[in-house]
Amino acid sequence: MTLDPLRIPELLQKYDLRPQKSLGQNFLADHNALLKIVRDSGVGPGDRVLEIGAGLGSLTRLLADSAQSVTAIEIDEHLFPALESVTAPFSNIYLVKGDILEIPPETLFQEDGYLVIANIPYYITSAVIRHLLEAKIRPARLVLTMQKEVAERIINRDEKMSLLSLSVLVYGVPRISSQIPAQCFLPAPKVDSNVLVVDLYEQPLLTEAEMDDLFKLAHAAFNQKRKMLRNSLRPLLDGDADAVTLTLEQAGIEPGARPENLTLDEWIRLVKVFTAR
Repeated sequence: MTLDPLRIPELLQKYDLRPQKSLGQNFLADHNALLKIVRDSGVGPGDRVLEIGAGLGSLTRLLADSAQSVTAIEIDEHLFPALESVTAPFSNIYLVKGDILEIPPETLFQEDGYLVIANIPYYITSAVIRHLLEAKIRPARLVLTMQKEVAERIINRDEKMSLLSLSVLVYGVPRISSQIPAQCFLPAPKVDSNVLVVDLYEQPLLTEAEMDDLFKLAHAAFNQKRKMLRNSLRPLLDGDADAVTLTLEQAGIEPGARPENLTLDEWIRLVKVFTAR
């Protein structure tokens, strides 16, 4: 089906709507940018899609035109009259009113392998990503439109590990697939966006117990990232400096290293030694 672009300004006027700053609302109004996201997602006839932040339905319609089904979550109840109107012709769109952080994906899907497509406000980026990655029913791919700088941090563009990049890398392989200029949104944000695609492993690189320890270690380290690991990790080992040094040495890591300079392999070794102690 060939879909005509939605005219966002006209919809806002018709339904007397205004973008809510408190919800980080910036509606993607450029049709070519929307098509780019659909292309980057690789969505096809057999795919089940979870869309987070349906907004006014511009992307929802395009996804439904390609996918088996689209479950679209929107937190802003004021948008629903417009959203229900523009998605009404599609029998494979299921609208859900609510906050994704309060909705376990396993209540929406019975099997792994769905696609997640979302335009995430900066202030909940980390929380949404972790919520999705830790779901009992797991997606196969995340396609996330986010601030350019955040996407670059996740893929380690500057070769400095962050808590967010580490959180993603143990679950899958991230890449930036497209750039979306700020002027494609209404209202235009202050920064450009990137489309980040994360292809998830069938199983994370760590066990559930090891994953818990990873986040204990990472939070302790990155909360004091200017400190050397031999100092920032001491509270996790009862303040025993010798135990910290031994743990780091067994993992093949210099005690004077800082968290941002560790590779993914080094973090994994550290977690395995810490968990097995």
